[in-house]
Amino acid sequence: MAVSNLMIDYLKKFDENPFCVELHGKEHLIGTGNPMFKVIFNKEIAVSDLMTSTSIALGEGYMKGDIEIEGDLYHALNCFLGQMGKFHTDKKALKKLIFSSSSKKNQKMEVSSHYDIGNDFYKLWLDESLTYSCAYFAREEDTLFEAQNNKIERILKKLYLKPGMSLLDIGCGWGSLLIQAAKEYGITGKGITLSQEQYQGFKQKIEEEGLTDKLSVEILDYRDLPKQEWAFDRVVSVGMIEHVGRDNYNQFLSCVNSVLKPQGLFLLHYISALKEYPGDAWIKKYIFPGGMVPSLREIINLCSDYNFYTLDVESLRRHYNRTLLCWDRNFNEHRAEIEKMMGLEFTRMWDLYLCACAATFNNGIIDLHQVLISKGVNNQLPMTRWY
Repeated sequence: MAVSNLMIDYLKKFDENPFCVELHGKEHLIGTGNPMFKVIFNKEIAVSDLMTSTSIALGEGYMKGDIEIEGDLYHALNCFLGQMGKFHTDKKALKKLIFSSSSKKNQKMEVSSHYDIGNDFYKLWLDESLTYSCAYFAREEDTLFEAQNNKIERILKKLYLKPGMSLLDIGCGWGSLLIQAAKEYGITGKGITLSQEQYQGFKQKIEEEGLTDKLSVEILDYRDLPKQEWAFDRVVSVGMIEHVGRDNYNQFLSCVNSVLKPQGLFLLHYISALKEYPGDAWIKKYIFPGGMVPSLREIINLCSDYNFYTLDVESLRRHYNRTLLCWDRNFNEHRAEIEKMMGLEFTRMWDLYLCACAATFNNGIIDLHQVLISKGVNNQLPMTRWY
């Protein structure tokens, strides 16, 4: 019973929102007031594990069914994860996990581990366009599909595209942005990705849409861009810089600079943070190996080195919260099918990932920014926020 008391004592510091812990049939109130959610521990978690990584210890406990949440998972996480600053992470013990290799081989493997799970899996809970990034809910009644189209259209308007322009998408996913750009704006475009599944899916879409004369896709590491002797009027990157690692932000911008024409525009859409953090250990272990969330200020600070002028910065934090909740709703509508396809532990893990991310966006632990940049001074753009 001493171990139990140690675990309860550890949890008592997370007292900002009252909650109930049930262990060995006995209930313990954490915080003051009526409990906002209840956590049932079917198995004790060693305090040493909580001290090594609170995130991994609790995350693995939930994945394995050692921890159950009574009621709505998102609600519980939303009440709890605002206190992530109190989590413990032993950076020395977890050094290889938190600071993984940024070699081309390892980063390709890390990207594949998430995006190459299988297109059939993603089709179950993403919208029809297979867009796996923050949507833009222009109206309260927007569906997820409409909101994803809104996001793409907002990006394309910010890029101020004209017929005949060329557009590079770094980390193009399944290609929905480039397809829309080609259809609506008459541009030519190229997408690059490290995911074999996304490459195959996008290539098939190009052929189905009859856009082989307009669009192409290649499996290419962004670090190989300077070797290509390409030049684009516009460059976009949506949800990709989070995979390059803090040591490579400078190189990433250098590679963008190498293929962007003078006065060209670059739109960077990415998950951001208020300050520079090494990242969450559980997310790195199970969801995004090698993932690192840049702060807004460190990206803005690097732009001046390439004569990049920051034209506009927009936060879509609350839009990502809603996007994730839509994904999780879709996910749970297909839960039995996913469980059969991927297994129970994976299904619990992925549900936890979607709800936890939604909660961290809602609590401002992470943010989502779109940064519009011009290479050198561009006086040809409208003087107002035309979009």
